[in-house]
Parts: sequence; C-alpha cells; structure tokens
Amino acid sequence: MSEAGRVPSPATPLVVAAAAPEERKGKEPEREKLPPIVSAGAGATAGLDRGAKGQISTFSSFISAISPKKEAAENRSSPAHLVFPNIKNVRDQPPICLDVRQKQRVSMDASSSEMKAPVLPEPILPIQPKTMKDFQEDVEKVKSSGDWKAVHDFYLTTFDSFPELNAAFKKDATASFNTIEDSGINAKFVNAVYDTLLNTPQDIQKTVLKGIINSLLREWKGPRTKDDLRAYFILLQNPQFNNTSTYVIYAHLLRQIATLVEADHHFLVHWFKKLSQKRFKQLVERLLQFISLRLFPAKPEEFPPITKCSWWIPSAAKVLALLNTANNLVHLPLIPYTDFYNSTLDHIDLMEEYHTWQNFGNSHRFSFCQYPFVISIAAKKIIIQRDSEQQMINIARQSLVDKVSRRQRPDMNMLFLNMKVRRTHLVSDSLDELTRKRADLKKKLKVTFVGEAGLDMGGLTKEWFLLLIRQIFHPDYGMFTYHKDSHCHWFSSFKCDNYSEFRLVGILMGLAVYNSITLDIRFPPCCYKKLLSPPIIPSDQNIPVGICSVTVDDLCQIMPELAHGLSELLSHEGNVEEDFYSTFQVFQEEFGIIKSYNLKPGGDKISVTNQNRKEYVQLYTDFLLNKSIYKQFAAFYYGFHSVCASNALMLLRPEEVEILVCGSPDLDMHALQRSTQYDGYAKTDLTIKYFWDVVLGFPLDLQKKLLHFTTGSDRVPVGGMADLNFKISKNETSTNCSRVHVHNVQVCYICILVPCWCAAPINSSAPINSSFTSGITPNAILPPSCLPMIGPGV
Repeated sequence: MSEAGRVPSPATPLVVAAAAPEERKGKEPEREKLPPIVSAGAGATAGLDRGAKGQISTFSSFISAISPKKEAAENRSSPAHLVFPNIKNVRDQPPICLDVRQKQRVSMDASSSEMKAPVLPEPILPIQPKTMKDFQEDVEKVKSSGDWKAVHDFYLTTFDSFPELNAAFKKDATASFNTIEDSGINAKFVNAVYDTLLNTPQDIQKTVLKGIINSLLREWKGPRTKDDLRAYFILLQNPQFNNTSTYVIYAHLLRQIATLVEADHHFLVHWFKKLSQKRFKQLVERLLQFISLRLFPAKPEEFPPITKCSWWIPSAAKVLALLNTANNLVHLPLIPYTDFYNSTLDHIDLMEEYHTWQNFGNSHRFSFCQYPFVISIAAKKIIIQRDSEQQMINIARQSLVDKVSRRQRPDMNMLFLNMKVRRTHLVSDSLDELTRKRADLKKKLKVTFVGEAGLDMGGLTKEWFLLLIRQIFHPDYGMFTYHKDSHCHWFSSFKCDNYSEFRLVGILMGLAVYNSITLDIRFPPCCYKKLLSPPIIPSDQNIPVGICSVTVDDLCQIMPELAHGLSELLSHEGNVEEDFYSTFQVFQEEFGIIKSYNLKPGGDKISVTNQNRKEYVQLYTDFLLNKSIYKQFAAFYYGFHSVCASNALMLLRPEEVEILVCGSPDLDMHALQRSTQYDGYAKTDLTIKYFWDVVLGFPLDLQKKLLHFTTGSDRVPVGGMADLNFKISKNETSTNCSRVHVHNVQVCYICILVPCWCAAPINSSAPINSSFTSGITPNAILPPSCLPMIGPGV
C-alpha cells in the first residue's frame, strides 16, 4: 500500500485541526462488508474532525516566513517560492475514516435540494473595497506608474479574512444566496484577481498567503455559514497552490473542506458544477499533482515526513470526490472521466491498496480503492487480473488437495478449464461443456477442437471466442437484434422457455475479462451500466438484477429513430393528445404476431397528454431497456458474474467494463510499430519499411480493418498496442500462392506472414499498397500476388 495509507503514530494535533483518535481498546472485530466507494457521503470524514484543544500549532509559525519582503524587480513576474522554517515539525493529523456501509456509489444528486445545515444568520460583511472595474483600472495604472500600492492594498484587505473575501467577491453583499444553484460569487472578478496575482511582486503574493493562513487559523465555533463555504470555494481556486512551497497551506485548506458536514458538501458540489471547464479542470489537475508529488516528491526535503502528514492525501482525495460528483451531475460532463485518472498510482502497490480496502472496513486505514475514479483503467486491469489469478490459484490448489486426499493421481489437466468442442456443433458443445464444468470456470481456460492436433498457447482460445461470438450474434440465430443505425446489438425480446444461451454469452464475456481476451462485441453503453446493477450478486435471489435507471439518451444509443420520435413528443408545442393519439399501451412483434403491453395498469385506456407525456416516455424507455428483456438480461448477468464475481468490479465504471471486454477504439499504429516482433526479418529490412509505409499511410478505417484482419477485433486492449504481441514473420512460400494454411503448430502470437517485397522499386510501395488493401478488405478477390496473411504463428 502507498505510504499515505499507513496509520500514523500519535502526534500532537494542530489547534485548527483534529487530534489523533483515541487508542483502540481490544482487537477490532473482523468486518464482513467492504468500505464504501466514496463520492461525497457524510460519514467519510470521521477520522478528520476529532481534536484536543490547548495544543500550540506549528502551522502558526509559518506566518513569520511569509511576511512581505522587498524583492528584486526581475522576480516580479514569477510566482512566489516560499521557504517555511521547521517544515518537518508540522504536527500529524488522523487520516480520513470512512464509515459508510453501502457498497454502491452514492451520488450527490440523490440528496434533496432542500437538504441543508441549520441556517445561521450571515454576519454583516465589510464594505466592498473595490469593484472589478476599479481593480482593473488599478492594474492598468501599474503599467505606467510602476506603483503597486493600490493593488497591494486590495489583496491585503480582500484575503485578510473570510468576511473580506465575501465582501469583495459576492455579487450582492446584502443578499444571502443560500441556494445550491447560485453561489452568489462574481466568478469573472475572482478569475481576474487570480489571473493577475501570479504577475504581481512576491511581497503581494506572500501577503495573500499570510491572509489565507490567518483565515484557516480562525477558531471555529458551531457550523459553517454559507459565507464560509463561499470563502472555501474561492480559496480553492487560488493558482498559488500549484507551487510546492505552498503545499502546507493547501493541505490545511483541503482538510477543512474535507471535514465539512454533508449538507455543506452538497452546496459545494453544486457550485463546482457551475465552474467553467477551464477552471474546473485546473482544480482537478492541481489536486492530482498534489497527490502525485506527496507520493513521489522530486525534493523530499520540501515536505514534512509522511508520518507527520498522513492526512494530506486522504483530504485531497475527499475534495477530488466532490469534484468528481459535480462532474457526474452535469448532463454533459465538464471534463472526461479519464481526466480524474492519476497515472502515478500505477506505480504503487495496487494489491496492497486493494487488500486494505477489502479487509479494513471499520478502521482508519486509507486506500485509493475508496476513490476508484482516480485509478486508471490500466491499474484497475492489473487489480482484476491479479485478483483473478489468485482465485485461479486457489481453485487449482483446492482441486489438487481434493485429488491427493482421495489418494488419486494428480493430473495437470485438473488445473485448467478444458473445453473440447466440435467446430460443427460449436454453440451446443460450448454450452454443454460450460454447464458441466461450472465449478471450473475460474481456472485458466484451454480450448481443444475435436479432431485437430494443436496445443493451446492462447491462439486457439482466441479463435474459439471469435467463432462462438460470430455465430451467437448472427441475426439468423435470433438471440440478438442488430440495429444498423447505431451499429450495435441488443437483446431480443422474444419469449422462450430456456434462457441458458444468454447465460452462455454472459459467461463468455466473464471468461474474456478473466482471461484478458478482447472480444469483438458491439453492445451499447447502457448494457454495461445494467451489468453493474448491482456490481455484486445480491444474496437475496428475489432482488431483481440488471435493472438500472434509463433515459431517452440511453435509448438513443440503440434505437436513435425511436428516441428522436420520443424527444419530439416531449418538445411538441401543440395538443399531444389530439396530435399523437397515443395511449399508455405499446406493441411488439414476436414471431410474426403483434402483441400489446400496458405500460401501467389500464394503460390502454389512458391517453398520452401534455401533462403525462414525461411519464409515458420514461415508462416506454424503461419497458424497452429493462422490463421487456428482463429474463434474457438476468441470465446474461448471472452468467457474467458467475465468472467475474469479484469485489474489484465495484471499482469500475460501465465505460471501463466495456473497455475491458471490447478494448479501446483509439488506435496508435506508431505504438504498434514500436512493439512489433519480427521472425525472419529485422526492423531495418526494406520489406518491413515498405510494410509500415503502407500501414501508417492508411486512413483510419483501413487501419481498423488490418487490426480486425489480424486479431479478430478492431479495438486495442487496455494495455495498449504492446499487449497485442503483434508479430511479422517471413513467408517463405512461393509468391504465386494467395493463401497459406498452417496446421499443427504451436500458437503463440497474432502473426502476419509477409512475403519478401525486395523486388519492389526503391521508394515505391504503390503495388504493395494495392495488393495489401485488397487482402484485408472483406470478400475481396485476392490477387495472385504476394499478400500478407493472418497466420497462427509459430
């Protein structure tokens, strides 16, 4: 586990912060539940708000370090680099304690808009020192006079206290602004002041930091007011906190925000979502940098020992959770969810973080797994793979022990999930094998095709997945419907007596994740959202699974035309009842028979009107994506989770599950070139040069066809192109052969057999381009010339 996760030794607390928790008495009982994945819950800061009074804080000693000094003129344009004396003596703070018991993410959107802390009377604010126009005029005067006094006085007054901050930046000092939708802050003025700050002399910058310290040292009595929240909101945007010399102050600011009550967090979350994309992204990047540099400092002497500031990272993670929640509340997120990833965490002991999260539900142990949005998909894949490998080892070990205990001879085959199937009966044989060997699903997969010699080193497994998926998803098979407009498959709503084949598809997806195989499957995003509803199979079998909240946007990803029609219904300005003449009854065709379904009791007699059209659209969408396919999807859900029953799934977003199953659509052919292995060629050979000249010159659609031609999928694994184990081998076969079939070989790599193109004119790859393009185009007539080919490799 990272150093930030260790429990610090008791130390004297700051007067403005919480003291170390009391010594635990007796052995802590073993937890049955995992700690929550934090969004912004109230109980997530239990370990930060206990304190003992009467202690002297070394934090106050920093004030003397930032007293205004006269700096050289050449330093005026650069941010202040502060040196704090005795920085290593900063007192320790207890880490965040997470004590919420639910396993699913809690969205701040679930909080009522009326939810609020006891409303306290707002203090009378000082008179507003300057308007934005006055401030900008003072800054302009500096350019001609060089006199910073007026600007200095503004910063000195404004950042002296929380009331002064509100007086300066509040739109109306007499208004309370106690709503979540409007912070009451003049955002343009705040941005102008901060944009100017970094270009001021260092004495002004130090004056601002001194004022922030004075504000944070204030003795708090009772709940925070909304003006206090506004002050935190303003201070958090200070660009000075990009500098590592300000991190001690920044950490205390983060800690005070992290320990606010849930109702205050609710306000901050809704104010955060009103920020511009630029400012919001700056906040996120600043926090991620703070965590990275605390974990791996470039100059360790700049920071207190990790044992003295173990609360820094938990506090920053908590504030990041508020920003992540705000980002998720916006219909179109301010930034992509991937912008919250911290790649630095790829280099810590992820499994220790994971085991800490699993084992210490009621302790003060911090783990990044409590904040999974900061863990990259590559890191999550490592956690899932290692967790899967450990499960495989445990299952195999148990099988071995059982054999020995019965005095039977151990067989190496017992350590694997061995699939023996006939190509002519692929689906039925696969279903029978998986049903019969249900207890072995968590063993390493090996596939054998009956009547064919071959040792599966990965290639036969990939081929089995590829052929099985193609057959199951074929329209004639009837299990899934392909929607041309959205280019994706969806579950057929046809009723049947046995849904075991849907369970088979779920098992296939689970085995693919479990065995790190990328599948060529096209499900819409809402499928993966349903797959995580809930992420862990409920112990009560009566609890419905695969049911999630769906909207017209989800329907648009599958049936765009129908979704567009429903959107027009919602926006129609005329009389809906007379113009559309619809009821709460819908119709579906099943095997040539039209069947009707009521969306609500008596729906066939309830007209859709302007007043109830929102209800109609919601019920219709829910019917199409949840109710009409419940049995099919439930079988699919149980199949997937029968293989991937792991707490690690709780760390994933639906989009991340899709990437694990299907890979990423983002291609980087230069990365593929760098990671390619060669057999019979050197990367400097002329043929290889021609090959990459052609491939790198392809448009994106042809590059995807090449990838699909060689791997069976046009997507990239989570680990990137390097995980493809792409290989180019020399084709020694005569050039008048259009295809070469290689049998009875050891399959190791995705391999292209490339003939020697040395005869091609120097600096001319046009003939190669033509034949190569024909070779990778589906249903193309292969020319009787040298063509690259997909081969099982050697």
